[in-house]
Amino acid sequence: MPNLQTDHLVQLIKSLTKSEKRNFKLYVNRINNSEETKFIQLFDVLSKMEEYDEAIILKKVPSIKRTQLSNLKAHLYKQLLISLRLNHINDNADIQIRESIDYAKLLYNKGLYKQSLKLLEKARGNAIAEKQNVLHLEIIEFEKLIESQYITRSINTRAEEITSEADQITGIVKRANEFSNLAIRLYGLYLKVGYIRTEKDYIMVKEFFTANLPAYDVEALSFYEKLYLFQAHVWYNYIVQDFLMCYRYAQRWIDLFDANPEMQLKQPDLYTKGLHNLLAALFNVRRFDKFVSTLQRLEQFELEHGASFNENTQLMVFLYKYTNRINKHFLEGTFTEGLQLIPEIEKQIDRLGYKLDPHRILVFYYKIASLYFGSGDNKNAIRYLNKIINFKDTNLREDIHCFSRILNLIAHYELGNDDLVEYQIKSVYRFLGKMDDLHLVQQEILHFLRKLGQINPHELKGEFVKLKERLVKHSENPFEKRPYLYLDITSWLESKIEGRPVQAVIREKFEKGMAYF
Repeated sequence: MPNLQTDHLVQLIKSLTKSEKRNFKLYVNRINNSEETKFIQLFDVLSKMEEYDEAIILKKVPSIKRTQLSNLKAHLYKQLLISLRLNHINDNADIQIRESIDYAKLLYNKGLYKQSLKLLEKARGNAIAEKQNVLHLEIIEFEKLIESQYITRSINTRAEEITSEADQITGIVKRANEFSNLAIRLYGLYLKVGYIRTEKDYIMVKEFFTANLPAYDVEALSFYEKLYLFQAHVWYNYIVQDFLMCYRYAQRWIDLFDANPEMQLKQPDLYTKGLHNLLAALFNVRRFDKFVSTLQRLEQFELEHGASFNENTQLMVFLYKYTNRINKHFLEGTFTEGLQLIPEIEKQIDRLGYKLDPHRILVFYYKIASLYFGSGDNKNAIRYLNKIINFKDTNLREDIHCFSRILNLIAHYELGNDDLVEYQIKSVYRFLGKMDDLHLVQQEILHFLRKLGQINPHELKGEFVKLKERLVKHSENPFEKRPYLYLDITSWLESKIEGRPVQAVIREKFEKGMAYF
């Protein structure tokens, strides 16, 4: 089995475009030494291989000895990165600024202080223009080092200027770091457990948030300080299920980019992520009109600027676009129509492979399963739910693992697999208990499914009505609302009571509720 380094090399080669491969060949053509060109031969072989096979490599390039292979792979990996850096330097302002810092360092090492300072001055201007505060601070620190060794007539005034600038940018970097640390820690918490489950969870998250949120004057903050502040608020309110406040801060995130339109193309990843978070909040507060216009804005941004997106941005926009297209069908109750999205999603998941993190894949599987369930295709719903249930790492998105098992039981019930439902209920009870997710709503659903076999057919409708009444009562408890974010159990019960497809029930609610959106 190939080691991790080999995997990384193969993945890097597979990710190269035709243009990048061509530029790499041009870059390495300057090398004439026969020993050095072995890594080029290795590149050619790996480019054509579907899976890494050391025996095939040694057979196709007999000049490479087994003992040389490890070093050659490391050398090839490094040369590929150098080539990519040269190829994309004009696409990334931060790479250009770092290059100027590197050149200034080389000049400094030769004692050419004036030339070094001149380069740094230009780099500092670019860093300010691009809002690259960390690089700005690095440049200032380098300038201070040179100024302390190369005495000029302006040292007195320059010393005051540079130290004042250093203090200012240090404060900006420090606050931005505090805000971003808080945001990423909250995001990590969400990836583990999802939304809060109890009052104890709420108190813990609230205390953590308030304890780690630094004091600030929002009007005095820089672009990135505001951005990370709004991110932190979005994740906090998302976790505690305050979706109205989540919407407000997600909107402020987008308003920030609207006030700085040049940053939309300089930071397309953060801009589109903001649109995605705004869409998630709008979905949860059921603002359909605003949801549709925001989704159109995301799609229009891709249409206008997609040609300039790097692969990472393309990947993120694909995830955001299809996630929210599915959510649109959930809101409208058009589940069957939404099934048309699945082939393209499956195609992209297969194509992207290792580039997609497990969290994203789990979310897609659950949404696809919900589309099938809502359309009445329970067999395919179960097929996708099993992909989640059979996923080994249950610590990632514990919430999705829990509700996948509940939805799986309901889908089996719909198929008439009563024996299988009875058999699996105990297993699901144990799993929810282990995940500390056996709360009132889950208990009600599982208890109902367990006793279904004992209910006479003519009594079934009445039992569905009673369950719905109990669940509606539970939904008034702020800490029991969470299950309804994953499963519209109320609409399913209404469909059983009224003898209609579940998507017809949801569609009717949507049409009646349009006046409120």
